[in-house]
Amino acid sequence: LQLEELSDIWHKTLEDIFPSIHGETKDSMLPLKNYPARFSVNRMQKPLVSIPVFPGTNCEFDVARAFEKAGAACKTTVFGNLSTQMIDHSLKNWAAEIDKSNIIMLPGGFSAGDEPDGSGKFIATVLRSPIIRDAVMRLLNERDGLILGICNGFQALIKVGLVPFGEILDTLPKNAPTLTFNRLNRHYARPVQTKVISLLSPWFMYNELGAVHTIPISNGEGRIKADTDVLIGFANKGQIGSQYVDHKGKPSMIWRYNPSGSDIAVESISSPDGRILGKMAHSERIGPYVDKNITGNKDQKLFEGGVSYFTGKINKAAF
Repeated sequence: LQLEELSDIWHKTLEDIFPSIHGETKDSMLPLKNYPARFSVNRMQKPLVSIPVFPGTNCEFDVARAFEKAGAACKTTVFGNLSTQMIDHSLKNWAAEIDKSNIIMLPGGFSAGDEPDGSGKFIATVLRSPIIRDAVMRLLNERDGLILGICNGFQALIKVGLVPFGEILDTLPKNAPTLTFNRLNRHYARPVQTKVISLLSPWFMYNELGAVHTIPISNGEGRIKADTDVLIGFANKGQIGSQYVDHKGKPSMIWRYNPSGSDIAVESISSPDGRILGKMAHSERIGPYVDKNITGNKDQKLFEGGVSYFTGKINKAAF
């Protein structure tokens, strides 16, 4: 019996009830964009990463471990929300930490239980507060800093406009991309394959164009939604960093390769200059005993890219 034939039989049984194909794939083949590696004007031995821990955040230890292994120092800051006084203290405390840092990392999780009415809104509200907004923009404009948001962090970045616009906006344009509920209206936790299609972002500097990685996802609202021409416009500028692909490396709208049903299979988006990156797949969930029974290249070297941006050095042995 051929595995492919058995798989087709299995998937076709309930195809009319639970469609496995989210949409057309004809517009999914986005151009590959090559860019030379860029480094910060502010060189240093060990960049400092600010990692806020919001109520519901659950990936702070993983990202801290990944950054420290890559050569960075990390500072986690717990954001308390039990009272107005605690919120005020947390805002001032995190703003002070941002002013000392070179990188902001917004980790995954389910901030505030993905309420009210959608994921990432609590973090987005914090980012729009004047004291945090000013600290974030000082990091970007005065210290040439980087920002990375994964899963819940990506949801917050896209809701305030840091991706794809590179700044915190009070109101997003009507045609701005967003992250919304997965097409099958359920949470997905499984490995996916993603292909790097742009090297604009410093976070991808350790990757070759077209590299495919096997990375875990875990989300209920991971679907990137926007008009096709809008997403293609961002792709032409190099801002689409990666796509969900099948085992042949082709972008796919089939649910087992693109579980959220993201439009034209988009997995990550960056700011216009690439220094801010948001992505859904958990590149930090990696280790010698993680997913041992899953094949594929699992090390995206994302955190090494962020650290090397500040050190000005690329470890060739890491490729």
